[in-house]
Amino acid sequence: MEPDQRETALQGLHDRHAAELWRFALRLTRDPQVAEDLVQEALLRAWRDPGLLGRTEPQSRAWLFTVVRHLVVDRWRSAAARHELTGADLLDPGEADRTGEVLDRWLVADGLARLSRDHRQVITAAYYEGRSVAEIAAELRVPEGTVKSRLHYGLRSLRLVLQEKGVTGS
Repeated sequence: MEPDQRETALQGLHDRHAAELWRFALRLTRDPQVAEDLVQEALLRAWRDPGLLGRTEPQSRAWLFTVVRHLVVDRWRSAAARHELTGADLLDPGEADRTGEVLDRWLVADGLARLSRDHRQVITAAYYEGRSVAEIAAELRVPEGTVKSRLHYGLRSLRLVLQEKGVTGS
Protein backbone atom coordinates (compact mmCIF):
# COMPACT_ATOMS: atom_id res chain seq x y z
CA MET A 1 0.00 0.00 0.00
CA GLU A 2 1.30 3.46 -0.89
CA PRO A 3 2.16 5.88 1.94
CA ASP A 4 -0.66 8.26 0.89
CA GLN A 5 -3.19 5.41 0.93
CA ARG A 6 -1.96 4.26 4.33
CA GLU A 7 -2.21 7.77 5.72
CA THR A 8 -5.72 8.20 4.32
CA ALA A 9 -6.83 4.85 5.74
CA LEU A 10 -5.41 5.66 9.17
CA GLN A 11 -6.98 9.12 9.11
CA GLY A 12 -10.29 7.40 8.39
CA LEU A 13 -9.81 5.07 11.35
CA HIS A 14 -9.14 8.08 13.53
CA ASP A 15 -12.16 9.98 12.26
CA ARG A 16 -14.51 7.01 12.68
CA HIS A 17 -13.30 5.68 16.02
CA ALA A 18 -11.30 8.25 18.04
CA ALA A 19 -14.28 9.82 19.83
CA GLU A 20 -15.75 6.47 20.76
CA LEU A 21 -12.34 5.14 21.85
CA TRP A 22 -11.92 8.22 24.04
CA ARG A 23 -15.31 7.69 25.72
CA PHE A 24 -14.43 4.02 26.28
CA ALA A 25 -11.06 4.94 27.82
CA LEU A 26 -12.71 7.67 29.91
CA ARG A 27 -15.20 5.17 31.35
CA LEU A 28 -12.30 2.92 32.34
CA THR A 29 -9.93 5.57 33.69
CA ARG A 30 -12.20 8.45 34.79
CA ASP A 31 -9.46 10.84 33.67
CA PRO A 32 -9.92 12.81 30.42
CA GLN A 33 -6.20 13.42 29.93
CA VAL A 34 -5.29 9.79 30.49
CA ALA A 35 -8.09 8.72 28.13
CA GLU A 36 -6.71 11.04 25.45
CA ASP A 37 -3.20 9.67 25.95
CA LEU A 38 -4.46 6.09 25.65
CA VAL A 39 -6.33 6.83 22.40
CA GLN A 40 -3.24 8.49 20.96
CA GLU A 41 -1.14 5.47 21.91
CA ALA A 42 -3.67 3.07 20.35
CA LEU A 43 -3.70 5.06 17.10
CA LEU A 44 0.10 5.19 17.12
CA ARG A 45 0.17 1.42 17.43
CA ALA A 46 -2.29 1.23 14.55
CA TRP A 47 0.10 3.36 12.50
CA ARG A 48 2.93 0.93 13.28
CA ASP A 49 0.85 -2.24 12.67
CA PRO A 50 1.29 -3.30 9.04
CA GLY A 51 -1.63 -5.76 9.18
CA LEU A 52 -4.26 -3.35 10.45
CA LEU A 53 -5.15 -1.93 7.06
CA GLY A 54 -5.76 -5.40 5.64
CA ARG A 55 -8.51 -6.04 8.18
CA THR A 56 -12.17 -5.36 7.73
CA GLU A 57 -13.74 -2.33 9.41
CA PRO A 58 -15.26 -4.39 12.29
CA GLN A 59 -11.92 -6.18 12.82
CA SER A 60 -10.02 -2.87 12.90
CA ARG A 61 -12.51 -1.41 15.35
CA ALA A 62 -12.26 -4.46 17.64
CA TRP A 63 -8.46 -4.31 17.42
CA LEU A 64 -8.40 -0.64 18.47
CA PHE A 65 -10.73 -1.22 21.43
CA THR A 66 -8.66 -4.23 22.50
CA VAL A 67 -5.48 -2.15 22.39
CA VAL A 68 -7.08 0.58 24.53
CA ARG A 69 -8.30 -2.00 27.04
CA HIS A 70 -4.82 -3.56 27.24
CA LEU A 71 -3.25 -0.14 27.72
CA VAL A 72 -5.64 0.55 30.60
CA VAL A 73 -4.82 -2.79 32.21
CA ASP A 74 -1.09 -2.13 31.80
CA ARG A 75 -1.58 1.24 33.44
CA TRP A 76 -3.43 -0.30 36.40
CA ARG A 77 -0.64 -2.82 36.82
CA SER A 78 2.11 -0.23 36.72
CA ALA A 79 3.88 0.87 39.88
CA ALA A 80 2.77 4.48 39.37
CA ALA A 81 -0.89 3.51 39.33
CA ARG A 82 -0.45 1.56 42.56
CA HIS A 83 1.38 4.51 44.08
CA GLU A 84 4.45 2.43 44.82
CA LEU A 85 7.50 4.34 45.91
CA THR A 86 11.05 3.92 44.70
CA GLY A 87 14.07 4.35 46.94
CA ALA A 88 14.56 7.89 45.61
CA ASP A 89 10.95 8.75 46.53
CA LEU A 90 11.62 7.87 50.16
CA LEU A 91 14.24 10.59 50.52
CA ASP A 92 13.12 13.97 51.71
CA PRO A 93 12.99 16.16 48.57
CA GLY A 94 14.87 18.91 50.37
CA GLU A 95 17.56 16.48 51.42
CA ALA A 96 20.05 15.16 48.88
CA ASP A 97 21.37 11.64 49.00
CA ARG A 98 24.41 11.90 51.27
CA THR A 99 25.68 8.35 50.85
CA GLY A 100 28.76 9.48 48.92
CA GLU A 101 29.60 12.05 51.56
CA VAL A 102 29.30 9.49 54.35
CA LEU A 103 31.52 7.03 52.50
CA ASP A 104 34.11 9.74 51.82
CA ARG A 105 34.22 10.66 55.51
CA TRP A 106 34.59 7.02 56.46
CA LEU A 107 37.47 6.54 54.00
CA VAL A 108 39.27 9.68 55.19
CA ALA A 109 38.79 8.74 58.88
CA ASP A 110 40.15 5.25 58.17
CA GLY A 111 43.06 6.76 56.22
CA LEU A 112 43.86 9.18 59.05
CA ALA A 113 43.90 6.29 61.53
CA ARG A 114 46.70 4.68 59.50
CA LEU A 115 48.95 7.75 59.73
CA SER A 116 51.51 8.40 62.43
CA ARG A 117 50.28 10.26 65.49
CA ASP A 118 52.28 13.41 64.58
CA HIS A 119 50.93 13.56 61.02
CA ARG A 120 47.35 12.86 62.13
CA GLN A 121 47.59 15.52 64.85
CA VAL A 122 48.63 18.38 62.51
CA ILE A 123 46.21 17.39 59.71
CA THR A 124 43.31 17.23 62.15
CA ALA A 125 44.21 20.58 63.73
CA ALA A 126 44.67 22.33 60.36
CA TYR A 127 41.82 20.86 58.33
CA TYR A 128 39.17 19.88 60.86
CA GLU A 129 39.72 22.51 63.52
CA GLY A 130 40.73 25.26 61.07
CA ARG A 131 43.76 26.32 63.04
CA SER A 132 46.76 28.12 61.54
CA VAL A 133 50.28 26.75 61.30
CA ALA A 134 51.40 29.24 63.98
CA GLU A 135 48.66 28.11 66.40
CA ILE A 136 49.50 24.43 65.86
CA ALA A 137 53.22 25.11 66.32
CA ALA A 138 52.58 27.00 69.56
CA GLU A 139 50.38 24.23 70.95
CA LEU A 140 52.78 21.42 70.02
CA ARG A 141 55.85 23.50 70.99
CA VAL A 142 57.59 22.80 67.68
CA PRO A 143 58.83 25.18 64.99
CA GLU A 144 56.36 26.27 62.29
CA GLY A 145 58.57 24.62 59.68
CA THR A 146 58.09 21.29 61.43
CA VAL A 147 54.30 21.73 61.34
CA LYS A 148 54.48 22.55 57.61
CA SER A 149 56.67 19.53 56.99
CA ARG A 150 54.35 17.22 58.95
CA LEU A 151 51.36 18.60 57.02
CA HIS A 152 53.11 18.01 53.70
CA TYR A 153 54.28 14.48 54.43
CA GLY A 154 51.10 13.59 56.32
CA LEU A 155 48.91 14.59 53.37
CA ARG A 156 51.21 12.71 51.03
CA SER A 157 50.89 9.58 53.20
CA LEU A 158 47.13 10.03 53.42
CA ARG A 159 46.92 10.26 49.63
CA LEU A 160 48.88 6.99 49.31
CA VAL A 161 46.67 5.24 51.86
CA LEU A 162 43.55 6.37 50.01
CA GLN A 163 45.00 5.28 46.67
CA GLU A 164 45.60 1.82 48.14
CA LYS A 165 41.90 1.73 48.95
CA GLY A 166 41.05 2.56 45.34
CA VAL A 167 40.25 6.25 45.84
CA THR A 168 41.40 8.35 42.90
CA GLY A 169 41.90 12.09 42.82
CA SER A 170 39.45 14.18 40.84
